[in-house]
Amino acid sequence: MQPIKNKVLSRIYGRGRGWAFSASDFIEEFSGESIDKSLSVLTKDGKIRRVCRGIYDYPKYSELLKQELSPDFDQAAQAFARKFNWRIQPSGDAALNLLGLSTQVPGKLIYLSDGPNRKYTIGNYRLEFKKSALKDVGFKYRESGLLVQALKALGKEHITEQVIKKIRSQFEPNICLKIIKDTKSATGWIYDSIKKICRDYN
Repeated sequence: MQPIKNKVLSRIYGRGRGWAFSASDFIEEFSGESIDKSLSVLTKDGKIRRVCRGIYDYPKYSELLKQELSPDFDQAAQAFARKFNWRIQPSGDAALNLLGLSTQVPGKLIYLSDGPNRKYTIGNYRLEFKKSALKDVGFKYRESGLLVQALKALGKEHITEQVIKKIRSQFEPNICLKIIKDTKSATGWIYDSIKKICRDYN
């Protein structure tokens, strides 16, 4: 039990603060019972934090505030996706937040999913997964869907040169080339905006 607990903790620490996970992230290496016991002990010891039923995180810590920060909503969403083998895509406010176009974390964050409709309360916000048509979550690259959903949430009339420059700064040249090819099926004005965002790399 002790060696397994230490191995699990080592894996968690290796991913860095803010990482969210479930028992399924360790199932290939250890038995289900040993993982559950290890996570329970590590939670009681204050090494990790239980943020929702079956989901834990290695919390980020603020030296300024001298306290642990709220769970990272995208990390939690990714943990659920791995646990249930869903494909997910941040939508609306979640996409805007991840691209730095909104600094406030809203009370409800929605992800499109090829799994069932689900809602979870994590800290001060609600994480919601909405079953969606495969075309909305079917992009090859996560960045493609993130960009499409952010632009859709902003609306055509709000795609200014300033917004384009801000979004462009979030992506590396190599992924921009992939996004252009990956999003050809996107709505006309959205794809036009993507080409403008990635123009320096095209």
